[in-house]
Amino acid sequence: MPPSRPRTTTALALLLLATTACTAVEHESTPAPHAATPQPVTRQAEQLLLPLDAYASTVAETHVVEDAQDILMRRCMNDLGMEWKTLPRVDARDIEPQNVGRYGAGEAEAVRYGYHPRPDPPSVVRRNRAWDEREALPAEVQRAAYGPSGKGGCLKTAQHQLVGDTAPPDYHAFNQLTGTALETSRHAPEVRDAVRKWHACMAKAGFDYPDPMAAAVSERWKTAEPTPAERATARADAACQRSTKVMTVWAAAETRIQRRLIQQNTDRLHEAKARKDSWLAAARRVLNRDDGQ
Repeated sequence: MPPSRPRTTTALALLLLATTACTAVEHESTPAPHAATPQPVTRQAEQLLLPLDAYASTVAETHVVEDAQDILMRRCMNDLGMEWKTLPRVDARDIEPQNVGRYGAGEAEAVRYGYHPRPDPPSVVRRNRAWDEREALPAEVQRAAYGPSGKGGCLKTAQHQLVGDTAPPDYHAFNQLTGTALETSRHAPEVRDAVRKWHACMAKAGFDYPDPMAAAVSERWKTAEPTPAERATARADAACQRSTKVMTVWAAAETRIQRRLIQQNTDRLHEAKARKDSWLAAARRVLNRDDGQ
C-alpha cells in the first residue's frame, strides 16, 4: 500500500483549528446594513515570518524532498521492469505563504471565498491527481514501490540512496513549540486588549465572535461553497483586523514567546534542523543532477 499522501496544509493551520475548537463560542448574528467594504489585510499575512519557522519545512521544501525521492524511486522501479511516473512539479507561484491565516482572516480572497480556502491552482491540482493515480496502481506495483508496510520497497531504497542512515526529519519539537507559542500568545495582555477592540469593531458591524480564530472556524462555514453570510463575516473580520492592528500586535507577542522557547530548547531544535537540512541538501543534489541531464 502507498504511504499517506503528504498534506500541503501547514501544521500552523491545523494548530489553529485545534486550539480554537474547545474555546470558540459563536452567536448567530446579522450583519449591520450599509457596512463598509474592507481591504483585506493580505500583504502582512503573506510576509509574516516567525522565529520557529526556521525549524520546519515549507511546502516548497517538502516538495523538493518528495521530487528527489521520486527520481530515485523511478530508477529502482525501472530496474524491476516497472514504469514509474514522477510527480509533476508545483509552480512556486502556486504555493501559499506558510503563515497565512495563522491569526484568522486576512487573505486577499476574503471577499470572494470568505473563510474557505482558495481553489487549488493548476499545478497543485495536477500533483494531487498524480497522487490519486498512485493509490489506484495495481497491487503488484504498489508492493514493489512501497512494500507491504508502505515504508519499504523502492521508497526505502530511494531514501537510503538519498541520505544513507540519516534519520528522517522529526517535526515533533516544532509542532509542540509552535502550538505552545500560539496558545500562550493568545493570553498576552496586549493581544487580549487588541482582541477586545476587534470584538467591539465586529459588534458594530453586527457580528458577535470572541476572537478572530472563532470567526474563522465557525461550524456555519462547513459548506460546499462560501455563503453570503460567510463572505460578509470575513469582510468585516478583515476590516476590523486592519483597524485594530490585531495581527501586528499578536505577531509581536508570539515572536517574543517563540524566541524564549527557542532559547529553552536549543539542542532539541538544532538537532531537528540539522536532519532537515541534510535531507534537503541531498535532495537538491539529486534534482540538480537530474535537471542537468
